[in-house]
Amino acid sequence: MNAPLNLGSQDALARAALQAQVVQALGRDLPPHALLYQAEDTTPYECDGLTAYRQRPLVVALPETEAQVQAVLRSCHALGVPVVARGAGTGLSGGAMPHAQGVTLSLAKFNKILKVDPLARTARVQCGVRNLAISEAAAPHGLYYAPDPSSQIACTIGGNVAENSGGVHCLKYGLTLHNVLQVRGFTAQGEPITFGSQALDAPGYDLLSLAVGSEGMLAVTLEVLVKLVPKPQLARCIMASFDDVRKAGDAVAAVIAAGIIPAGLEMMDKPMTAAVEAFVHAGYDLNAAAILLCESDGTPEEVEEEIARMSAVLSRHGATAIAVSQSEAERLRFWSGRKNAFPASGRISPDYMCMDSTIPRKRLADILLAIAEMEKKYQLRCANVFHAGDGNLHPLILFDANDADQLRRCELFGADILETSVAMGGTVTGEHGVGVEKLNSMCVQFSAAENAQMFAVKRAFDPQGLLNPGKVIPTLQRCAEYGKELVRGGKLKHPDLPRF
Repeated sequence: MNAPLNLGSQDALARAALQAQVVQALGRDLPPHALLYQAEDTTPYECDGLTAYRQRPLVVALPETEAQVQAVLRSCHALGVPVVARGAGTGLSGGAMPHAQGVTLSLAKFNKILKVDPLARTARVQCGVRNLAISEAAAPHGLYYAPDPSSQIACTIGGNVAENSGGVHCLKYGLTLHNVLQVRGFTAQGEPITFGSQALDAPGYDLLSLAVGSEGMLAVTLEVLVKLVPKPQLARCIMASFDDVRKAGDAVAAVIAAGIIPAGLEMMDKPMTAAVEAFVHAGYDLNAAAILLCESDGTPEEVEEEIARMSAVLSRHGATAIAVSQSEAERLRFWSGRKNAFPASGRISPDYMCMDSTIPRKRLADILLAIAEMEKKYQLRCANVFHAGDGNLHPLILFDANDADQLRRCELFGADILETSVAMGGTVTGEHGVGVEKLNSMCVQFSAAENAQMFAVKRAFDPQGLLNPGKVIPTLQRCAEYGKELVRGGKLKHPDLPRF
């Protein structure tokens, strides 16, 4: 009876001793106000946007200078203490969830736009600068930063680099990777490191592509050089209604097949449309099984021609209604629902888990119909909103985290979506990263040898494995255990999924 209590006491004592050691060491690097370790001060950092999983950090460090960041990393490396870098905490896969025995390195104070160069069409910014703030700073020069995640009012460029974020306009303008020239920061040992260059290419291996999307596992990002693009003369948006999700999915594929690359091509199903319409009153068709938002931008002549071509394609593929924005205010109103899909979901459910898989465009209807069957299987609702143009899904599973059984069913539902996406020729992630949420599903997509290669890359940068440990890459043991769970549960239903 007493053994578990004693063990818990011993763990608590060991944690307290480690915490005191870390606080003492970092106290030499940081002023007192930049070091948090009391429970009431560290609890706000216990999760990111994936609130279903929480862990209080041992210590939170809030450096204000690069020298302080370097000193913190060196002290933690000497002590063998894990470090989890954190930006705005808007991530949706648990990538910034703290380590129980580690330091959360908050980079919120690195929020300066260092230089906007309208001639080179670049901006050099610190990692804590908000995504939208870059476009606001570039606007007087007729420029903007193209990647626009729905959380752009709050998310930071450092987090965007970590997750390779996209947004509603990523179909035409690309993800973070395609809009960043250079990333600078420190390794786990506190050594300066630079990925990429100010030019379009850099000598040697393309390490920039490795760093973007690495989820803080290879280095701590402090400064980013981003590309800026000219603001289009005009942008107009089509809102098309469909009475069947398969017709809508086929229309998406048809638009791309016609040689049209819209500035944005998004899809929402009926449950999501109802949720956002009640929230922002965007004028959506509540009777439609699905709606598409298709945007064109460029010169007035280009936009007129492209809108006409897209409207024709949509009509041929079953659109029951087509509305085209007649003003900038109306265009923004069309998009307001899509941009507010996540907060709107929070109004109709205590909690939601937003998945993030990617499938071939031709399988859009198949995955939506499969998700509808999963709703029955797991007895949970799911609203769908996603980047239809590039097949990046964002199903929002609605549940109550205070109900342990609902959380369990939500996790199974999410894994089923991810693994069904892999079986359809897709991937388990698009732009939200793997974090802790998708570790098991990584075992389904990648073999043991492939995971070992990923670990080898991490060790090349971080031999002790101190940066964001326990995230992204599943261990062989974890994959073996998950394989046994799949066998026991009879879930190995896809013939093309690997066996363990």
